Amino acid sequence: MSAEITEKWKFIVSKLEEQFGKRLDMNAILLIIGIRELGTLKDKFTKEEKVRLMHIAVCRLFSKSGYYELAGVNSKGWPEWTKVGDMPFVDVFEQETLIRQHIVDYFEEEEIY
Repeated sequence: MSAEITEKWKFIVSKLEEQFGKRLDMNAILLIIGIRELGTLKDKFTKEEKVRLMHIAVCRLFSKSGYYELAGVNSKGWPEWTKVGDMPFVDVFEQETLIRQHIVDYFEEEEIY
């Protein structure tokens, strides 16, 4: 990961941690993005809903690279994504780096800071 992306990542994490008042890991940030993409906030999500929200976030992030596209919204108002391309084989470290880069891009595109 480039030094620029690393600095932007640290900035995003620090701003989110400041806003939420606790330490956040990658899953928590994906959850935040998923909730934002869902557009609905409620007091508590079930474990299954949290997994779906993180999936929504990953699909949204990787849609910019052409791996997923939004298929529509289901009857409950949840976005549904279709896989349109295979992601390159990467190890866990490379995958995390790629997700971080996409999160930085997402926050810049959405002008969230």
